[in-house]
Amino acid sequence: MTKKPAEGEMEAVYASMGISREVYQYGEKTLQELKGRFEAIDRIAEYNQLKVVKAMQECRVSEACLLGTTGYGYNDLGRDTLEDVYARLFCAQAALVRPQITCGTHALALALMSNLRPGDELLSPVGKPYDTLEEVIGIRESRGSLKEYGIRYRQVDLKEDGSFDWEGIRAAVNEKTRLVTIQRSKGYQTRPTLSVERIGELISFLKGIKPGLICMVDNCYGEFTQTVEPTQVGADLCVGSLIKNPGGGLAPTGGYLVGRQDCVENAACRLTSPGLGREVGASLNALPSFYQGLFLAPTVTASALKGAVFAANLYEKLGFRVVPNGSCERYDIIQAVEFGTPEGLIAFCEGIQYAAPVDGFVTPQPWDMPGYDSQVIMAAGAFVSGSSIELSADGPLRPPYAAYFQGGLTWQHAKFGILKSLQRCLDKGVVPVIPRSLL
Repeated sequence: MTKKPAEGEMEAVYASMGISREVYQYGEKTLQELKGRFEAIDRIAEYNQLKVVKAMQECRVSEACLLGTTGYGYNDLGRDTLEDVYARLFCAQAALVRPQITCGTHALALALMSNLRPGDELLSPVGKPYDTLEEVIGIRESRGSLKEYGIRYRQVDLKEDGSFDWEGIRAAVNEKTRLVTIQRSKGYQTRPTLSVERIGELISFLKGIKPGLICMVDNCYGEFTQTVEPTQVGADLCVGSLIKNPGGGLAPTGGYLVGRQDCVENAACRLTSPGLGREVGASLNALPSFYQGLFLAPTVTASALKGAVFAANLYEKLGFRVVPNGSCERYDIIQAVEFGTPEGLIAFCEGIQYAAPVDGFVTPQPWDMPGYDSQVIMAAGAFVSGSSIELSADGPLRPPYAAYFQGGLTWQHAKFGILKSLQRCLDKGVVPVIPRSLL
Protein backbone atom coordinates (compact mmCIF):
# COMPACT_ATOMS: atom_id res chain seq x y z
CA MET A 1 0.00 0.00 0.00
CA THR A 2 1.30 3.44 -0.93
CA LYS A 3 1.97 5.50 2.17
CA LYS A 4 0.57 9.04 2.09
CA PRO A 5 2.70 11.90 3.46
CA ALA A 6 2.31 12.36 7.20
CA GLU A 7 1.05 15.74 8.42
CA GLY A 8 4.52 16.71 9.59
CA GLU A 9 6.01 15.80 6.21
CA MET A 10 3.47 17.94 4.38
CA GLU A 11 4.14 20.90 6.63
CA ALA A 12 7.87 20.40 6.13
CA VAL A 13 7.63 20.52 2.34
CA TYR A 14 5.56 23.71 2.55
CA ALA A 15 8.21 25.12 4.90
CA SER A 16 10.87 24.32 2.31
CA MET A 17 8.82 26.43 -0.14
CA GLY A 18 8.78 29.42 2.18
CA ILE A 19 5.46 28.90 3.97
CA SER A 20 5.62 29.49 7.73
CA ARG A 21 3.97 27.19 10.23
CA GLU A 22 1.29 29.75 11.14
CA VAL A 23 0.30 30.32 7.49
CA TYR A 24 0.18 26.58 6.84
CA GLN A 25 -1.92 25.85 9.92
CA TYR A 26 -4.29 28.72 9.17
CA GLY A 27 -4.75 27.35 5.66
CA GLU A 28 -5.43 23.81 6.90
CA LYS A 29 -7.96 24.97 9.45
CA THR A 30 -9.76 27.02 6.81
CA LEU A 31 -9.88 24.05 4.44
CA GLN A 32 -11.64 21.90 7.02
CA GLU A 33 -14.63 24.22 6.73
CA LEU A 34 -14.75 24.04 2.92
CA LYS A 35 -15.20 20.31 2.28
CA GLY A 36 -18.88 20.65 1.40
CA ARG A 37 -18.21 23.57 -0.95
CA PHE A 38 -15.47 21.63 -2.73
CA GLU A 39 -17.70 18.58 -3.15
CA ALA A 40 -20.34 20.76 -4.84
CA ILE A 41 -17.72 22.18 -7.21
CA ASP A 42 -16.59 18.66 -8.09
CA ARG A 43 -20.18 17.66 -8.93
CA ILE A 44 -20.48 20.56 -11.37
CA ALA A 45 -17.15 19.55 -12.92
CA GLU A 46 -18.35 15.97 -13.31
CA TYR A 47 -21.54 17.11 -15.04
CA ASN A 48 -19.63 19.40 -17.40
CA GLN A 49 -16.99 16.79 -18.11
CA LEU A 50 -19.66 14.39 -19.33
CA LYS A 51 -21.23 17.20 -21.36
CA VAL A 52 -17.91 17.84 -23.15
CA VAL A 53 -17.32 14.15 -23.90
CA LYS A 54 -20.89 13.77 -25.17
CA ALA A 55 -20.48 16.73 -27.54
CA MET A 56 -17.18 15.36 -28.86
CA GLN A 57 -18.66 11.92 -29.42
CA GLU A 58 -21.80 13.23 -31.11
CA CYS A 59 -19.68 15.36 -33.45
CA ARG A 60 -17.55 12.30 -34.29
CA VAL A 61 -14.20 13.74 -33.28
CA SER A 62 -11.54 11.51 -34.80
CA GLU A 63 -7.76 11.31 -34.93
CA ALA A 64 -7.90 13.08 -38.29
CA CYS A 65 -9.39 16.11 -36.54
CA LEU A 66 -6.07 16.69 -34.77
CA LEU A 67 -3.94 17.08 -37.91
CA GLY A 68 -4.61 20.68 -38.89
CA THR A 69 -4.04 22.55 -42.14
CA THR A 70 -1.82 25.25 -43.63
CA GLY A 71 -2.32 27.91 -46.27
CA TYR A 72 -5.92 28.91 -46.85
CA GLY A 73 -7.26 26.21 -44.57
CA TYR A 74 -9.96 25.02 -46.95
CA ASN A 75 -11.81 21.87 -45.84
CA ASP A 76 -10.16 21.86 -42.41
CA LEU A 77 -11.93 18.89 -40.83
CA GLY A 78 -10.55 19.48 -37.34
CA ARG A 79 -11.39 23.19 -37.29
CA ASP A 80 -14.92 22.68 -38.59
CA THR A 81 -15.57 19.76 -36.23
CA LEU A 82 -14.29 21.73 -33.24
CA GLU A 83 -16.72 24.52 -34.09
CA ASP A 84 -19.51 21.95 -34.25
CA VAL A 85 -18.45 20.72 -30.79
CA TYR A 86 -18.60 24.24 -29.36
CA ALA A 87 -21.99 24.90 -30.95
CA ARG A 88 -23.39 21.66 -29.53
CA LEU A 89 -21.82 22.22 -26.13
CA PHE A 90 -23.30 25.72 -25.87
CA CYS A 91 -26.66 24.68 -27.42
CA ALA A 92 -26.07 27.25 -30.18
CA GLN A 93 -26.64 27.34 -33.94
CA ALA A 94 -23.02 28.06 -34.88
CA ALA A 95 -19.54 28.75 -33.51
CA LEU A 96 -16.33 30.43 -34.57
CA VAL A 97 -13.27 29.02 -32.74
CA ARG A 98 -9.98 30.24 -34.20
CA PRO A 99 -6.33 30.79 -33.35
CA GLN A 100 -6.60 33.96 -35.47
CA ILE A 101 -8.72 35.49 -32.67
CA THR A 102 -5.89 36.78 -30.55
CA CYS A 103 -7.57 37.34 -27.15
CA GLY A 104 -10.86 37.96 -25.38
CA THR A 105 -10.86 41.66 -26.22
CA HIS A 106 -10.34 40.81 -29.89
CA ALA A 107 -13.24 38.34 -29.79
CA LEU A 108 -15.52 40.96 -28.23
CA ALA A 109 -14.43 43.66 -30.68
CA LEU A 110 -15.05 41.22 -33.53
CA ALA A 111 -18.57 40.50 -32.30
CA LEU A 112 -19.39 44.19 -31.87
CA MET A 113 -17.85 45.49 -35.08
CA SER A 114 -19.42 42.77 -37.22
CA ASN A 115 -22.96 43.11 -35.86
CA LEU A 116 -23.25 46.89 -35.49
CA ARG A 117 -23.57 49.44 -38.29
CA PRO A 118 -23.13 53.24 -38.45
CA GLY A 119 -26.05 54.93 -36.71
CA ASP A 120 -26.65 51.98 -34.37
CA GLU A 121 -26.45 52.23 -30.62
CA LEU A 122 -24.71 49.86 -28.23
CA LEU A 123 -26.09 49.51 -24.71
CA SER A 124 -24.50 48.09 -21.57
CA PRO A 125 -27.17 47.53 -18.91
CA VAL A 126 -24.59 46.33 -16.37
CA GLY A 127 -22.45 49.45 -16.08
CA LYS A 128 -18.93 50.14 -17.22
CA PRO A 129 -17.29 47.46 -19.39
CA TYR A 130 -13.85 45.97 -18.83
CA ASP A 131 -11.01 48.48 -19.28
CA THR A 132 -9.72 47.15 -22.61
CA LEU A 133 -13.16 47.59 -24.20
CA GLU A 134 -13.17 51.32 -23.51
CA GLU A 135 -10.96 51.97 -26.54
CA VAL A 136 -12.90 49.49 -28.66
CA ILE A 137 -16.11 51.39 -27.94
CA GLY A 138 -14.55 54.85 -27.97
CA ILE A 139 -15.17 55.77 -24.33
CA ARG A 140 -11.44 56.51 -24.45
CA GLU A 141 -10.37 57.90 -27.82
CA SER A 142 -8.67 55.29 -29.99
CA ARG A 143 -8.06 54.69 -33.67
CA GLY A 144 -10.66 52.43 -35.27
CA SER A 145 -13.14 52.55 -32.38
CA LEU A 146 -16.90 52.06 -32.78
CA LYS A 147 -17.29 55.77 -32.11
CA GLU A 148 -15.23 56.56 -35.23
CA TYR A 149 -17.74 54.56 -37.27
CA GLY A 150 -20.71 56.50 -35.93
CA ILE A 151 -21.84 53.88 -33.41
CA ARG A 152 -23.01 55.43 -30.17
CA TYR A 153 -22.73 53.93 -26.71
CA ARG A 154 -24.73 54.32 -23.55
CA GLN A 155 -24.78 52.44 -20.26
CA VAL A 156 -27.05 51.93 -17.30
CA ASP A 157 -25.21 51.33 -14.06
CA LEU A 158 -26.14 48.60 -11.64
CA LYS A 159 -27.72 49.76 -8.41
CA GLU A 160 -25.58 49.97 -5.29
CA ASP A 161 -26.72 46.52 -4.16
CA GLY A 162 -25.71 45.01 -7.52
CA SER A 163 -29.28 44.66 -8.83
CA PHE A 164 -30.42 45.76 -12.28
CA ASP A 165 -31.91 49.22 -12.75
CA TRP A 166 -34.98 47.96 -14.59
CA GLU A 167 -36.55 51.37 -15.17
CA GLY A 168 -33.25 52.87 -16.26
CA ILE A 169 -32.78 50.05 -18.76
CA ARG A 170 -36.30 50.44 -20.12
CA ALA A 171 -35.69 54.16 -20.63
CA ALA A 172 -32.32 53.56 -22.35
CA VAL A 173 -33.60 51.22 -25.07
CA ASN A 174 -34.68 53.19 -28.14
CA GLU A 175 -35.18 52.78 -31.89
CA LYS A 176 -31.41 52.93 -32.52
CA THR A 177 -30.46 50.35 -29.90
CA ARG A 178 -29.29 47.31 -31.84
CA LEU A 179 -26.94 45.35 -29.59
CA VAL A 180 -26.75 44.90 -25.83
CA THR A 181 -23.48 43.82 -24.25
CA ILE A 182 -23.67 41.99 -20.91
CA GLN A 183 -20.41 41.43 -19.07
CA ARG A 184 -20.78 38.35 -16.90
CA SER A 185 -17.66 38.79 -14.77
CA LYS A 186 -16.78 41.79 -12.65
CA GLY A 187 -13.68 42.97 -14.55
CA TYR A 188 -11.71 45.53 -12.54
CA GLN A 189 -14.74 46.35 -10.43
CA THR A 190 -16.04 45.02 -7.16
CA ARG A 191 -19.59 44.35 -8.30
CA PRO A 192 -21.22 40.89 -8.21
CA THR A 193 -20.58 38.49 -11.07
CA LEU A 194 -23.79 37.60 -12.90
CA SER A 195 -25.15 34.07 -12.77
CA VAL A 196 -26.54 32.54 -15.95
CA GLU A 197 -29.99 32.71 -14.37
CA ARG A 198 -29.72 36.46 -13.78
CA ILE A 199 -28.42 36.96 -17.32
CA GLY A 200 -31.44 35.06 -18.61
CA GLU A 201 -33.77 37.28 -16.59
CA LEU A 202 -32.10 40.40 -18.03
CA ILE A 203 -32.26 39.11 -21.62
CA SER A 204 -35.95 38.24 -21.24
CA PHE A 205 -36.66 41.76 -19.97
CA LEU A 206 -34.70 43.38 -22.83
CA LYS A 207 -36.39 41.32 -25.52
CA GLY A 208 -39.74 42.12 -23.97
CA ILE A 209 -38.99 45.77 -24.67
CA LYS A 210 -37.49 45.24 -28.14
CA PRO A 211 -37.60 41.67 -29.52
CA GLY A 212 -35.05 42.32 -32.29
CA LEU A 213 -32.20 43.24 -29.93
CA ILE A 214 -28.98 41.26 -30.25
CA CYS A 215 -27.95 40.24 -26.74
CA MET A 216 -24.23 39.48 -26.45
CA VAL A 217 -22.62 38.06 -23.31
CA ASP A 218 -18.95 38.52 -22.46
CA ASN A 219 -18.49 35.04 -21.02
CA CYS A 220 -14.80 35.41 -20.06
CA TYR A 221 -13.92 33.59 -16.82
CA GLY A 222 -17.43 32.13 -16.52
CA GLU A 223 -17.39 28.99 -18.69
CA PHE A 224 -18.04 25.70 -16.84
CA THR A 225 -18.61 27.36 -13.46
CA GLN A 226 -22.27 26.33 -13.78
CA THR A 227 -23.99 23.53 -15.67
CA VAL A 228 -25.58 25.95 -18.17
CA GLU A 229 -24.19 28.70 -20.40
CA PRO A 230 -25.73 32.04 -21.44
CA THR A 231 -26.75 30.78 -24.89
CA GLN A 232 -29.13 28.42 -23.10
CA VAL A 233 -31.06 31.35 -21.59
CA GLY A 234 -31.49 33.50 -24.68
CA ALA A 235 -28.10 35.05 -25.48
CA ASP A 236 -27.69 35.59 -29.23
CA LEU A 237 -23.90 35.64 -28.91
CA CYS A 238 -21.53 34.34 -26.26
CA VAL A 239 -17.89 35.36 -26.49
CA GLY A 240 -14.70 34.29 -24.73
CA SER A 241 -10.98 33.58 -24.76
CA LEU A 242 -9.26 30.21 -25.13
CA ILE A 243 -6.46 31.17 -22.73
CA LYS A 244 -9.09 31.34 -20.02
CA ASN A 245 -11.48 28.56 -18.92
CA PRO A 246 -12.34 26.73 -22.17
CA GLY A 247 -8.71 26.29 -23.24
CA GLY A 248 -7.99 24.22 -20.14
CA GLY A 249 -4.50 25.72 -19.84
CA LEU A 250 -3.35 24.02 -23.04
CA ALA A 251 -4.65 26.34 -25.78
CA PRO A 252 -1.70 28.57 -26.78
CA THR A 253 -3.93 31.37 -28.11
CA GLY A 254 -7.39 31.88 -29.60
CA GLY A 255 -10.93 32.94 -28.91
CA TYR A 256 -14.49 31.83 -29.61
CA LEU A 257 -17.92 33.14 -30.51
CA VAL A 258 -21.01 30.96 -30.27
CA GLY A 259 -24.64 31.77 -30.91
CA ARG A 260 -27.06 32.67 -33.66
CA GLN A 261 -26.03 31.60 -37.17
CA ASP A 262 -26.27 35.09 -38.69
CA CYS A 263 -24.35 36.77 -35.86
CA VAL A 264 -21.54 34.22 -36.06
CA GLU A 265 -21.39 34.46 -39.87
CA ASN A 266 -21.13 38.25 -39.60
CA ALA A 267 -18.16 37.81 -37.27
CA ALA A 268 -16.50 35.30 -39.60
CA CYS A 269 -16.74 37.74 -42.52
CA ARG A 270 -15.16 40.44 -40.39
CA LEU A 271 -12.39 38.12 -39.16
CA THR A 272 -11.42 36.97 -42.65
CA SER A 273 -13.14 38.69 -45.58
CA PRO A 274 -16.60 39.14 -47.07
CA GLY A 275 -17.19 36.21 -49.38
CA LEU A 276 -14.75 33.98 -47.51
CA GLY A 277 -16.09 33.93 -43.98
CA ARG A 278 -15.61 30.67 -42.09
CA GLU A 279 -14.23 28.78 -45.10
CA VAL A 280 -10.66 30.03 -44.65
CA GLY A 281 -8.26 30.20 -41.73
CA ALA A 282 -5.69 27.46 -41.32
CA SER A 283 -5.58 25.80 -37.92
CA LEU A 284 -1.83 25.05 -38.24
CA ASN A 285 -0.72 23.00 -35.21
CA ALA A 286 -3.26 24.36 -32.71
CA LEU A 287 -5.96 21.70 -32.88
CA PRO A 288 -4.58 19.07 -30.46
CA SER A 289 -4.25 21.67 -27.70
CA PHE A 290 -7.69 23.14 -28.51
CA TYR A 291 -9.39 19.75 -28.27
CA GLN A 292 -7.47 18.48 -25.27
CA GLY A 293 -7.77 21.82 -23.50
CA LEU A 294 -11.54 21.77 -23.94
CA PHE A 295 -11.60 18.19 -22.65
CA LEU A 296 -9.72 19.25 -19.49
CA ALA A 297 -11.56 22.56 -19.07
CA PRO A 298 -14.26 21.41 -16.58
CA THR A 299 -11.73 19.99 -14.09
CA VAL A 300 -9.25 22.84 -14.56
CA THR A 301 -12.06 25.35 -13.97
CA ALA A 302 -13.05 23.43 -10.84
CA SER A 303 -9.48 23.75 -9.51
CA ALA A 304 -9.57 27.49 -10.11
CA LEU A 305 -12.96 27.76 -8.38
CA LYS A 306 -11.63 25.96 -5.32
CA GLY A 307 -8.71 28.39 -5.24
CA ALA A 308 -11.10 31.35 -5.40
CA VAL A 309 -13.24 30.02 -2.55
CA PHE A 310 -10.15 29.29 -0.46
CA ALA A 311 -8.70 32.77 -1.05
CA ALA A 312 -11.99 34.46 -0.16
CA ASN A 313 -12.28 32.64 3.15
CA LEU A 314 -8.62 33.07 4.05
CA TYR A 315 -8.55 36.84 3.52
CA GLU A 316 -12.09 37.57 4.71
CA LYS A 317 -11.34 36.20 8.17
CA LEU A 318 -8.35 38.54 8.34
CA GLY A 319 -10.66 41.52 7.89
CA PHE A 320 -10.25 42.28 4.19
CA ARG A 321 -13.24 42.96 1.97
CA VAL A 322 -13.49 40.18 -0.59
CA VAL A 323 -15.79 39.99 -3.63
CA PRO A 324 -17.50 37.55 -3.77
CA ASN A 325 -17.54 36.93 -0.04
CA GLY A 326 -16.51 33.61 1.45
CA SER A 327 -19.98 32.05 1.40
CA CYS A 328 -21.26 33.28 -2.01
CA GLU A 329 -22.07 31.00 -4.91
CA ARG A 330 -19.48 31.26 -7.70
CA TYR A 331 -20.23 32.25 -11.28
CA ASP A 332 -16.69 33.00 -12.44
CA ILE A 333 -13.16 32.10 -11.36
CA ILE A 334 -12.14 35.62 -10.25
CA GLN A 335 -11.65 36.54 -6.62
CA ALA A 336 -11.18 40.20 -5.67
CA VAL A 337 -9.40 41.14 -2.44
CA GLU A 338 -9.45 44.83 -1.49
CA PHE A 339 -6.28 45.99 0.24
CA GLY A 340 -6.90 49.74 0.35
CA THR A 341 -3.22 50.48 -0.32
CA PRO A 342 -0.90 49.97 -3.30
CA GLU A 343 1.54 48.16 -0.99
CA GLY A 344 -1.06 45.48 -0.25
CA LEU A 345 -1.93 44.93 -3.90
CA ILE A 346 1.74 44.73 -4.85
CA ALA A 347 2.62 42.31 -2.03
CA PHE A 348 -0.24 39.98 -2.97
CA CYS A 349 0.84 39.87 -6.62
CA GLU A 350 4.47 39.29 -5.62
CA GLY A 351 3.42 36.26 -3.59
CA ILE A 352 1.46 34.80 -6.52
CA GLN A 353 4.44 35.32 -8.85
CA TYR A 354 6.82 33.63 -6.40
CA ALA A 355 4.56 30.55 -6.47
CA ALA A 356 4.80 30.21 -10.27
CA PRO A 357 6.55 27.29 -12.02
CA VAL A 358 7.74 29.71 -14.72
CA ASP A 359 9.50 32.97 -13.79
CA GLY A 360 8.97 32.25 -10.11
CA PHE A 361 12.17 34.21 -9.40
CA VAL A 362 10.78 37.41 -10.98
CA THR A 363 9.33 40.31 -8.97
CA PRO A 364 6.38 41.87 -10.85
CA GLN A 365 6.34 45.64 -11.33
CA PRO A 366 3.43 48.01 -12.08
CA TRP A 367 3.57 49.31 -15.66
CA ASP A 368 1.63 51.26 -18.28
CA MET A 369 -0.08 48.31 -19.92
CA PRO A 370 -1.72 48.93 -23.33
CA GLY A 371 -5.50 49.28 -23.12
CA TYR A 372 -5.62 50.48 -19.51
CA ASP A 373 -5.95 54.00 -18.10
CA SER A 374 -3.78 53.42 -15.03
CA GLN A 375 -0.73 51.38 -14.17
CA VAL A 376 -1.39 47.67 -13.75
CA ILE A 377 0.58 45.04 -11.87
CA MET A 378 0.36 41.48 -13.14
CA ALA A 379 1.63 38.23 -11.67
CA ALA A 380 1.60 35.55 -14.35
CA GLY A 381 4.35 32.95 -14.35
CA ALA A 382 2.49 30.86 -16.91
CA PHE A 383 3.29 28.20 -19.50
CA VAL A 384 1.12 30.16 -21.94
CA SER A 385 1.95 33.87 -21.83
CA GLY A 386 -0.86 35.83 -20.20
CA SER A 387 -3.02 32.77 -19.60
CA SER A 388 -5.39 33.67 -16.78
CA ILE A 389 -6.69 30.14 -16.29
CA GLU A 390 -3.21 29.51 -14.91
CA LEU A 391 -2.33 30.82 -11.45
CA SER A 392 -2.31 34.58 -11.85
CA ALA A 393 -3.26 37.86 -10.22
CA ASP A 394 -3.45 41.44 -11.34
CA GLY A 395 -4.98 44.79 -10.56
CA PRO A 396 -4.86 48.48 -11.44
CA LEU A 397 -3.02 50.79 -9.07
CA ARG A 398 -6.03 52.86 -8.12
CA PRO A 399 -8.47 52.77 -5.18
CA PRO A 400 -9.64 50.47 -3.70
CA TYR A 401 -6.37 48.74 -4.67
CA ALA A 402 -8.03 45.39 -5.24
CA ALA A 403 -6.11 42.33 -6.33
CA TYR A 404 -7.94 40.14 -8.82
CA PHE A 405 -6.86 36.55 -8.33
CA GLN A 406 -7.77 33.77 -10.72
CA GLY A 407 -6.69 30.45 -12.11
CA GLY A 408 -4.73 27.41 -11.06
CA LEU A 409 -4.42 24.45 -13.41
CA THR A 410 -4.52 22.22 -10.33
CA TRP A 411 -6.13 22.87 -6.97
CA GLN A 412 -2.86 22.01 -5.25
CA HIS A 413 -1.01 24.76 -7.11
CA ALA A 414 -3.81 27.26 -6.48
CA LYS A 415 -3.61 26.46 -2.76
CA PHE A 416 0.14 27.00 -2.70
CA GLY A 417 -0.16 30.29 -4.57
CA ILE A 418 -2.72 31.66 -2.13
CA LEU A 419 -0.64 30.64 0.88
CA LYS A 420 2.39 32.24 -0.76
CA SER A 421 0.45 35.48 -1.28
CA LEU A 422 -0.52 35.55 2.38
CA GLN A 423 3.05 34.81 3.42
CA ARG A 424 4.28 37.75 1.34
CA CYS A 425 1.63 40.02 2.87
CA LEU A 426 2.79 38.95 6.34
CA ASP A 427 6.46 39.43 5.51
CA LYS A 428 5.80 42.97 4.21
CA GLY A 429 3.54 43.96 7.10
CA VAL A 430 0.35 44.23 5.02
CA VAL A 431 -1.07 41.58 7.35
CA PRO A 432 0.43 42.37 10.78
CA VAL A 433 -0.31 38.97 12.32
CA ILE A 434 -2.63 35.98 12.03
CA PRO A 435 -4.74 36.00 15.22
CA ARG A 436 -4.26 32.93 17.42
CA SER A 437 -8.02 32.34 17.32
CA LEU A 438 -7.69 31.48 13.62
CA LEU A 439 -4.92 28.91 14.07
